[in-house]
Amino acid sequence: MKLVIQGKNIEITESIHTYVHQKIEKAVSHFKHLTNEVDVNLSIARNPRITPKQSAEVTLYINGAVVRAEESSENLYASIDMVANKITRQLRRYKEKRQDYTLNSAKPPKESFVGTPVPVANVEEVLQSKSPQLPEAVVRSKYFAMPPMSVQEALEHLELVDHDFYMFLNAETGDICVIYERNHGGYGLLQPRPASDEKTGNASKKSTVVPLNHAAAG
Repeated sequence: MKLVIQGKNIEITESIHTYVHQKIEKAVSHFKHLTNEVDVNLSIARNPRITPKQSAEVTLYINGAVVRAEESSENLYASIDMVANKITRQLRRYKEKRQDYTLNSAKPPKESFVGTPVPVANVEEVLQSKSPQLPEAVVRSKYFAMPPMSVQEALEHLELVDHDFYMFLNAETGDICVIYERNHGGYGLLQPRPASDEKTGNASKKSTVVPLNHAAAG
């Protein structure tokens, strides 16, 4: 398992490195064989208006999924403790999801879910053919694999990344979609409008919102 520790406005001393290693090692102890890399970002806010000031962010790349957690407090070691505990809970949830998926996979698939495989673009070719041009306001960019998945699978990934949205490649349509938490409860789905609609004069509306909930997703 590869462990990468980075700091912003803070020096990663040997004592901090050792403490993070011990906490993360314990948190992922039952998933080491599945974990490819663990990225830890520690930061201290210099702006006096930002409280709490000391944050710990952990991102795990595990068996094709991304598990992420972030915690902040007035003490860096306390933040590390809290984020390690959150990662442990999320990994336990991930394990339960995998067990449920294994049980469901043993059942005969329904005909409605059988379709033509969706072609996946070669990410390396796309990146080599065109250099990304980002506006000055963008201070950080990330590249990650995007395997096709169902809306239900995207919802499960959303619950693991500690964000309020999750972008994914819809296996049913082949479109890039976004699933997100709605302010008033439940979930929403942003998806591109079909090209045929653009020809009718509705090109200004390129996405739709589809309400979701746990009952419908199940």
